[in-house]
Amino acid sequence: MMISQRKMMRGFFCCLLLSLTFLGSAFAQDSAPLKLWYTQPAQKWVEALPVGNGRLGAMVYGDPAEEVIQLNENTVWAGQPNRNDNPQAREALPEVRRLIFEGNYKEAQQLANQKFISKTSHGMPYETAGNLKLSFAGHANYTNYHRELDLEKAVTTSSYRVNGVNYKTEVLSSFPDQVIVVRMSADKPGAISFSATMDRPANAAVSTKGSDELILSGKSGSHEGVEGKVQFQAQARVQNTGGTVKATESSLHVEQADEATIYISIATNFNNYKDISGNAGERADAYLQKALKKGVEAIRKDHVADYKQYFDRVSLALGQTEAVNLPTDQRIAQFKIGNDPALVALYFQFGRYLLISASRPGGQPANLQGIWNDQLTPPWDSKYTVNINTEMNYWPSEITNLTELNEPLIQMVREVSESGRQTARDMYGADGWMLHHNTDIWRINGAVDGAFWGMWPMGGAWLSQHLFDKYAFSGDREYLASVYPILKEASKFYLDFLVEEPEHGWLVVAPSVSPENAPSVHPESSIAAGTTMDNQLVFDLFSKTIKAAEVLKTDEALVAEMKKSLQRLPPMQIGKWGQLQEWMHDWDSPEDKHRHVSHLYGLYPSNQISPYRHPLLFDAARTSLLARGDESTGWSMGWKVNLWARLLDGNHALKLIEDQLSPAGSEGFGEGGGTYPNLFDAHPPFQIDGNFGCAAGIAEMLLQSHDGAVHLLPALPDTWTKGSISGLRARGGFGVDIKWEDNKPDEVTIRSALGGNCRIRSYYPLSGKGLKRAKGANPNLFYQVAEIKDPLVTADADLKSVQVRSIYEYDLKTKPGGVYVVKLAK
Repeated sequence: MMISQRKMMRGFFCCLLLSLTFLGSAFAQDSAPLKLWYTQPAQKWVEALPVGNGRLGAMVYGDPAEEVIQLNENTVWAGQPNRNDNPQAREALPEVRRLIFEGNYKEAQQLANQKFISKTSHGMPYETAGNLKLSFAGHANYTNYHRELDLEKAVTTSSYRVNGVNYKTEVLSSFPDQVIVVRMSADKPGAISFSATMDRPANAAVSTKGSDELILSGKSGSHEGVEGKVQFQAQARVQNTGGTVKATESSLHVEQADEATIYISIATNFNNYKDISGNAGERADAYLQKALKKGVEAIRKDHVADYKQYFDRVSLALGQTEAVNLPTDQRIAQFKIGNDPALVALYFQFGRYLLISASRPGGQPANLQGIWNDQLTPPWDSKYTVNINTEMNYWPSEITNLTELNEPLIQMVREVSESGRQTARDMYGADGWMLHHNTDIWRINGAVDGAFWGMWPMGGAWLSQHLFDKYAFSGDREYLASVYPILKEASKFYLDFLVEEPEHGWLVVAPSVSPENAPSVHPESSIAAGTTMDNQLVFDLFSKTIKAAEVLKTDEALVAEMKKSLQRLPPMQIGKWGQLQEWMHDWDSPEDKHRHVSHLYGLYPSNQISPYRHPLLFDAARTSLLARGDESTGWSMGWKVNLWARLLDGNHALKLIEDQLSPAGSEGFGEGGGTYPNLFDAHPPFQIDGNFGCAAGIAEMLLQSHDGAVHLLPALPDTWTKGSISGLRARGGFGVDIKWEDNKPDEVTIRSALGGNCRIRSYYPLSGKGLKRAKGANPNLFYQVAEIKDPLVTADADLKSVQVRSIYEYDLKTKPGGVYVVKLAK
């Protein structure tokens, strides 16, 4: 949908924006600028530097002689509106369940492949829009080269010297003006000469308009029998100071200009997931003409101001060493064996930069590569994989103070809840709505990729968690009322879909899988019933829907039904070697090193496993995570940073960050993980969720608010002896700044948007006006945690006791708008 059509749902977020006004930065960044910088141009795409405005993305190589600026627009997807449900599933459902409950998993999976998996499309790929290519004759022999991405301004710059002339190119992607701007300058008049053209791997043609404009027009590709019908147009207009601009059939030629600016506008015919009747050329031209009238200086000023309103909310200082003087690629190469805490702060802020650049109100949510993709068929189609990857993209959004950037995800959940009603009815004969493990811009809901991966009917349950969690941070009841129908309908699906399993009489999800993994007892078949993650997801969905209904004072009968079903869900189970079981049966192998640790959802991002409320489960989760190991894909390591933070082990969390910030070994597929020179996460290949997951994990190391209290420095590594973080957000409408010395909280500032009790948890005694020792349960409704059943423990379970540090807990009564300071007790 066009930005102008929804007006970015401003009214929808008014209350939330008001709650953010108190969350400004109280402590300064380290003195080193927040920049990625290099002494050579990018040779590969994963060395180029990203800019984006949520809709328009560019990867900038910075080559002095043959510059490439690879372009994206976030609605350029293959195909057209389509559905991919398999209605044969409904009739086959009882038989698949019978086979599962009888232990015939191979046969159940074969039948699911035949009757449940889509017979049409498996989702459409996200496509590149093309490239702008600039050729500078005689610039191959350059000196004094420098290339950087300034995270504080969202501008890339490359500079170099040729024949005594200093050249500079700046690139930005403006949200206020919806254009990408490339500005070239030199310190000698008449020194800028180049040719420009555009291209794309397929399905597009380039032409010129007048003497100064390139036009790339095309149509998205067809895929899996779905004809491509997304029309797009990219327009690039050159404005020069001095010199001349001439056009040939497919290129522009600038001669002896003092300065040259290229304005790039891209648009499509996409209106929404059901409607592609727009006019791509008219839209692109409207953006371009408005930008041309405004001019580059004003565009740059407004771009920086717009970007900084988000980025400047949070600052992080962990100290710095001489390593800050090295180029970013060298810092990555040396991080694991050196001492460079400032690189962690840079990586954290880079994650926030990517979310600001890839997800803006009115646009599409960040996909598997954010908005940056140089291919027509990228890995995994760069779709929305909702068995963790899409959710991980938004883990940093609330805690790192970027709540508005959740809007595209919330809108996508609205849309898949609409399209998913038919899927629930046709495939499962159920009320409500549902989604399997993948969707795309067309909001498909059917099962894809084969039963081993795709027979997972839990996408709606996981995405729905984000709806309520957003409320938990803001307290915005108007917003909660707007999303409650989605929660309600998601819950209705599981009330219909849950089935009684014969062994214990539990209500379970069947058929399903524990995402992308299979037990060693039958590794060829992942299909199962009552997997631990499914039980945890349904528990959270019902619990949060109940809470929302009670806040809104509605649906008493539905609440009673959900409470009744909650009592019949399987408890979490501790298996024979002390592990948290991944499946309903004790099938886990201590040799399983799979990248997905789905059964630990209850530890993070959920709050069902707590060291203070569930020590047995806490120990079992730790046992499982230790067995799974640290080495994995990049996104999995990002998840594990969060898990170790929730296990209150900052040193182990830092070890995972060190693994994450190791140079990626390959651009191909693999399990190596790591980080590319431009700080992109490597699966490999590139997946952006690892960047977002690790950024969230760094925040979780410093602040947690999921377990009944605001926990200060819960997982601070020993080596981060001194530092500060400001602008983080906690549930209940609290903003938190922390300054620490000798690994102890020295000064903490609490800003309260909603008022109410703030329970503070610390490993060290605190003092401050109004601070009292905590007694009883936290009266703040945002900190009342839904209690789970006691775990079932195998008789011969190998239980180990994990020691948890003792804590101090305090209560602080707050008023809306109040600011409170507490300090380390002397």
